[in-house]
Amino acid sequence: MSRSQRCLVLGSINCDEVFHLPHTIRPGETLSSTGISRCPGGKGANQAYAVAMAGGGVDMHGCIGVDGVWLRDFLGKAQIGVEGIRTVENEVTGRAIILLADDGENSIGKSLVVHRLTTVLSSGANAQCASPSSLEGYSHALFQNEIPLSSTIACLHVAAPQHLVTVFNPSPVPAPEELRTFPWHCISWLIVNEGELFDLVSACAETNTPAYDGDGHSSILDLHHAEGFDDIGIICTQGARGILYFHPTLTAGKVLALPAAALEMALVDTTGAGDCFAGTFVAGLMRGEGLEDVLKVCLAACAACVEAPGAMASYASWEDIKRRSGL
Repeated sequence: MSRSQRCLVLGSINCDEVFHLPHTIRPGETLSSTGISRCPGGKGANQAYAVAMAGGGVDMHGCIGVDGVWLRDFLGKAQIGVEGIRTVENEVTGRAIILLADDGENSIGKSLVVHRLTTVLSSGANAQCASPSSLEGYSHALFQNEIPLSSTIACLHVAAPQHLVTVFNPSPVPAPEELRTFPWHCISWLIVNEGELFDLVSACAETNTPAYDGDGHSSILDLHHAEGFDDIGIICTQGARGILYFHPTLTAGKVLALPAAALEMALVDTTGAGDCFAGTFVAGLMRGEGLEDVLKVCLAACAACVEAPGAMASYASWEDIKRRSGL
């Protein structure tokens, strides 16, 4: 990998507070937890961690409260550049409450499955995250949507004239009007799941599709023909079914598919798999590999991710990713 290949991640940094429950909580039920733990989270931090785990050079740019210094330290120990993480006085770090319910064995393969309900309680310091003043030294930039959209847009307006490869994972999905006015011409790659793809098509494409009909191929082409999407590569993740992907030149304008990678162990928890995919994808782009090879590596990384609980804690090492993908 060339020294000039480095990614900026502009995004959220959260403290995830995890409550372990004996079963899925029922409406109106008061339930004592069997344990509580704290772990790093936030889509921005997750994706930066995935870039690093896949061997990519990456810097995290975001905000924490005075209670979040341990998150900066954690990311730094993972070889992520943390100079762009700003501590906001009189503000708390973004928080999410995660309820983990162990409901026993599922009916397929007798594997233990974790049921997870996440509720974001406060954006906290993430609301103060602003675009960096300079993008010098970066070849790629990775964005999500857990910080002010205005900050993402401001950064994109700087990145595009400097010809950075920009990757956007619009999750959570912006409002329809925000989608319609977003500077899509500044985006190189768009990564969405099926629900996000439908929201984008509904807001931006000239189509009367009343609801997602399961035909991701046609939805991707509808989006490609929408204003501003002409030159964007589009990847739609489909969980256990794999991915659909499109690029106006790299796939000759065709929508192609790849199956999900085979699991080596039982499915446990899909949390963070989308972030794992996005970060691993950018790391592959920085290595300069062919698109299909990059995507197969992403799928291998995601297979490892869903075999373990949690987000960052489930991301495999680069050596394991290479082994699983046959590199």
